[in-house]
Amino acid sequence: MTDTSGTTAAAQDPRGRILDSFLALLAERPFERIGLNDVATRADVSLVELRAAFGSTFDMLSTFIRDVDRKVLVGVASEGDEAMAEQPARDRLFDVLMRRMDVLAPHKAALGSLARSARGNPFFALALNKLAVRSAQWMLAAAKIDTAGLKGAARAQGLALVYGRTLRTFLHDDDPGLAKTMSTIDRELSKGERALGLLDSFCVLATCGGRRRERPAPAPEPEAPAAA
Repeated sequence: MTDTSGTTAAAQDPRGRILDSFLALLAERPFERIGLNDVATRADVSLVELRAAFGSTFDMLSTFIRDVDRKVLVGVASEGDEAMAEQPARDRLFDVLMRRMDVLAPHKAALGSLARSARGNPFFALALNKLAVRSAQWMLAAAKIDTAGLKGAARAQGLALVYGRTLRTFLHDDDPGLAKTMSTIDRELSKGERALGLLDSFCVLATCGGRRRERPAPAPEPEAPAAA
């Protein structure tokens, strides 16, 4: 007998279909041009169903980012703590960020659309930064790095900046091994280590974690581009 429970569950809870439709629209047009009716039509749901699932298009975006967080955490948990407990905190954080890039790989077009919208709307950029900082707290926790108090908040904001700079490279990195992305992460973590003392604090406070892949050899730091 055919098991239709998965199909039935999907029909009863259209959240996944709605979210996929929202991301498809985001890959095609700016965030500010995606209306609720657009999402409902693409997902083939009524506005009643859409409202039951999400409060707004920004809620859909927040849910997508939360789902990415969850997938990264699942991947870290599946690897286990003991196998990589001896690794330095910087390497653990490198691994977590690369896991995140792996999860985001199918969504580059949508991420590029968000980046363009943020460049044209500072208020939207601030809202995205808030989501990024919240995600950064979870990524720090996944790397077994303390997130408590003001120091934890500063670390999360610092990591959000590292993540944002990495995304600029990631969006144009067509190498299946993401060599340019790995190099950018390594360089940005080095900047945090030298300029902010961020990674020094990580090493004191971290207790366990791991990495999946080797960091690239340090490359000469490029000259800073002229301000636009």
